[in-house]
Amino acid sequence: MKNKDRSDDVNYAAIDIGSNAVRLLIKHIDENSEKKFSKVLLLRVPLRLGFDVFSKGRISKKKEKNMIRLMKSYRYLMKIYDVTDYRACATSAMRDAANGKEIIEVIEKKTGIKIEIITGQEEARMVYNNHIECMEDRKGNYMYVDVGGGSTEVNLLVGGELVYSKSYNIGTVRMLNNAVDTKEWKLLKVDIETLSKAYPGTNIIGSGGNINKLYRLAEKTDKKRQRISVAVLRSLYETLKPLSLEERMQKFNLKPDRADVIIPASEIFLTIAEILHAEYIYVPVIGLSDGIIDGLYAENHKN
Repeated sequence: MKNKDRSDDVNYAAIDIGSNAVRLLIKHIDENSEKKFSKVLLLRVPLRLGFDVFSKGRISKKKEKNMIRLMKSYRYLMKIYDVTDYRACATSAMRDAANGKEIIEVIEKKTGIKIEIITGQEEARMVYNNHIECMEDRKGNYMYVDVGGGSTEVNLLVGGELVYSKSYNIGTVRMLNNAVDTKEWKLLKVDIETLSKAYPGTNIIGSGGNINKLYRLAEKTDKKRQRISVAVLRSLYETLKPLSLEERMQKFNLKPDRADVIIPASEIFLTIAEILHAEYIYVPVIGLSDGIIDGLYAENHKN
């Protein structure tokens, strides 16, 4: 990586180490362009760390080796694309892994990639900051819901202001491993019910690979406003749910690591939508990686 540069024409990278997949996003920043941020590269590798962590409490040696290999690959790619600055963030699976901190020390030593294990609150804040810039209507009540493999981040925006932010240990990989505490589900439902009464008329902004895929799979969506109705989502879920993994892959052209997690993701979104009495889920295609790069840009352009 080059030294930090405040020039107007640079590349920034984000590495998002999630419970299901590990992403590398590289964006080109050109101050003189109307768009300013343009995607150069996006890679997603399904390491599925959560399947180790949420069943055994730690990351296996095999997946540790694969993580090291992947970080080496990402480092070479960042060099090839002349990345000026990067940030690597690990979320729920690495937070919960008994050997998480030990592994990131090994990775830094062997690859030079420094990984930060961030809290659920910081994860929620980073994606919220990125979403608010993309919203046309900042006056309504919106609940930003990011469903990941290990956790679900919830932010409530009222008139464009963040009034509530919380991370719940409810995620798609946790659910597939039967590793979600019933108390956590109860807490989520009670909290959302309380917010629903205090802020009626709240709709959802959805984030994560699963809601993006569900939006693309649905036949009836509001493309202009980038949203899917809760009724359409429920219908799609009821179509997908009875199918076997192989049938979902074949009929809907899903990868294996998407065909399984898409069901619990739907259930999380539908649970929250039902409690809120939400009519729509807005699906702007941005996530944690975008938030990381926005943060890098802001940090390197402080006055």
